[in-house]
Amino acid sequence: MTSVKQFQVTFDCADPERVARFWCEVLGYVVPPPPKGFADWAEFDSTLPPEHQGCWFACVDPSGVGPRLFFQRVPEGKAVKNRLHLDVRVGTGLVGEERLAALEAECARLVALGAVRVRLLRADGVNESCLVMQDVEGNEFCLD
Repeated sequence: MTSVKQFQVTFDCADPERVARFWCEVLGYVVPPPPKGFADWAEFDSTLPPEHQGCWFACVDPSGVGPRLFFQRVPEGKAVKNRLHLDVRVGTGLVGEERLAALEAECARLVALGAVRVRLLRADGVNESCLVMQDVEGNEFCLD
């Protein structure tokens, strides 16, 4: 049986470039270079048929370790809670007040980028504290 070597995480959204650029800032990802012969992605996008312009965008981990994130435009809006979400690991190895301080600091940075703080889930003896948030289009994620 062949093992999977790479995978990408795909987001359905209304504005692929906006959501992709938000996640670039959250994760330190970058927009990959445009196809050969194009100065930037906007130039490439302008060569597509009008109905396909702005339909997708992507970002990648500059170290090549993390998965590619792909954002595709869909006609319907988000209606219910995500069945899958990203945990942004900012408090790994931290506990108590030190962990809460790290979560709150990252929360403040992401709110400035357009994220929304939903709720703090406090440590319960089994799980450490985490912050539930939403990205710029309302997709849930956790600061963990």
